[in-house]
Amino acid sequence: MTETTDTGNDDSKRRFMGLAIAMSQVDAWFAREVLPLEAVLMQFLRRNWRNRDEIPDLLQDIYVRVYEAAMKDIPQNIKPFVFQTARNLISNKVRHQQVVPIEAVADLELLNVAADEPSPDRILGARDELRRLQSALDALPRRAREAFLLRQIEGLSRREIAARMGVSEKTVRWHLNEGLRALADAFYSEPRHLKG
Repeated sequence: MTETTDTGNDDSKRRFMGLAIAMSQVDAWFAREVLPLEAVLMQFLRRNWRNRDEIPDLLQDIYVRVYEAAMKDIPQNIKPFVFQTARNLISNKVRHQQVVPIEAVADLELLNVAADEPSPDRILGARDELRRLQSALDALPRRAREAFLLRQIEGLSRREIAARMGVSEKTVRWHLNEGLRALADAFYSEPRHLKG
């Protein structure tokens, strides 16, 4: 009787063993590096998500995404990676919530309900405000504009902005104040008339 070896079966066992080792390494990394961030991550979620009942589910979704990414390659800068994952998840959820199902639109048409569209005056006013905002932002010094956008658009803390820009938190505060003053001047100060 001749003995046969099943090399396909051996390869499967090796792959499984390699996966098991990788999972145990990721498990240890996750417990050591990610789970200690839970308190600050929960604080971030409470600050940025209005429905408190959904926060535990969001936290689990973040953990799943971080873990799956670590299975491919363990990130070096853990805290920024985890918080960027959280920001991306929140952005995706907000975008998803803003999508109106086609059935809802069809039902409104059946009911012959008029859409609440802004008047042409409001549209022109909003466009004018956007132009003024863009002009005010364009007029800011580069670093003040960068700090302002990181704070207002990306929602970063002063500490995170300071780390990203390579400056102190005091400098970030100064840039943010400069940006706010310039925007307040653009929107709330008396228009400057040219003297002739």
